[in-house]
Amino acid sequence: MSKKDKHIVGLDIGSTKTCVMIAEIDDEQVNFLALGAAESKGLRKGLIVNLDSTVSSIRRAVEEAESVANVPVESAVIGVAGNHVRGVNSRGGITLGTRQRDIEREDVRRAIDAARNISLPDDREVLHVLPHEFRVDAQDGIRDAIGMIGHRLEANVHVVTSSVAATQNLVTAANKAGILISDTVLEPLASAESCLTQDERDLGCCLLDIGGGTTELIVYGGGVVRHTSAVPIGGDHFTNDLAVGLRTPIPEAEKIKRRNGCATSDLLREDGAIEIASVGDRPKRTIFARALTDIIEPRAMELLAMIRDDLRRAGLDNQIPAGFVLCGGGARLYGFDELIEQSLHLPVRIAEPKGLAGLPEQVAQPEYATVIGLVMYGAKARRNTPQRAGNLVSKLKAMFAGAS
Repeated sequence: MSKKDKHIVGLDIGSTKTCVMIAEIDDEQVNFLALGAAESKGLRKGLIVNLDSTVSSIRRAVEEAESVANVPVESAVIGVAGNHVRGVNSRGGITLGTRQRDIEREDVRRAIDAARNISLPDDREVLHVLPHEFRVDAQDGIRDAIGMIGHRLEANVHVVTSSVAATQNLVTAANKAGILISDTVLEPLASAESCLTQDERDLGCCLLDIGGGTTELIVYGGGVVRHTSAVPIGGDHFTNDLAVGLRTPIPEAEKIKRRNGCATSDLLREDGAIEIASVGDRPKRTIFARALTDIIEPRAMELLAMIRDDLRRAGLDNQIPAGFVLCGGGARLYGFDELIEQSLHLPVRIAEPKGLAGLPEQVAQPEYATVIGLVMYGAKARRNTPQRAGNLVSKLKAMFAGAS
């Protein structure tokens, strides 16, 4: 591996912040080098609404990371998320010939390619094809079909699609900031890379990536991805509710939410007085903690109901015995983990991202789960695929190698 290829960069453009992480790949591990973060104002619900603001945020985050690592950022793995992302399970297969024979890696690739061949509108594209399992003749439930003997090979896969325009706008913003994009990755898939244990993936769990504009879901079972989706509520909705309900500026509402917010009145420790700023030149006012919870709790219950309904529609509400793992900045809302646990009667934990050597404690936090996962995903793809990731064949091979 050349000196240039030793470095891997993750780029997470969110609704509230843009993060750039630089890491170094060596033979045994991936080493953390630097993190750059900047306020993000050009994105809403995973969609760019102001290209210049997004480019400016990327540049600021890149400059911060470069100054710490003393490494130039030339290319990056970028995260994709938002309501425009869709996931669907699909099946396809191939006939291996007139006689039974050994199944080769190229056969597996062709079967996966057949399974991904779903009808898509012109404005959508395939982001990922994630293998579930294979069927060889009458035998199903096969995780790795290479070397087996059969006449017909079928693949069950989870196909993730995204808006062509939404994804291209992210890539364009990065390009305008001077960065080439080597791969595009579903953000909750990246977060799962840094947050979930193998036991959780095998038993069945749901990762909730609670961002500013949306909450992304990814469900694992039997070690593979069973479901991906997004619900249109994130941390910004709590902030906006507080700003309106308390008649205070949005930055002040964000501070109050982080410092004093509580997702459920059951966990309210004391109804203490809180001084808040008013809009305009009006004097500061005093409110009480219960007034905050009275605003936050209904929105938390709404988000919880949307998550529960999404899982029910997918038929997975009773198939996640390992419960929920929360990441993203919204995971920090005090009491939300306990509210989920009480309401859905499943275990809940707040993620502590892992996987990079030398990761500082202040970076191993739920709000950085995605950018850490992007680096890990990119490093894995680079190790599994000699050439740079990006084309469909490379992606399929990398994903198969990771799933087997």
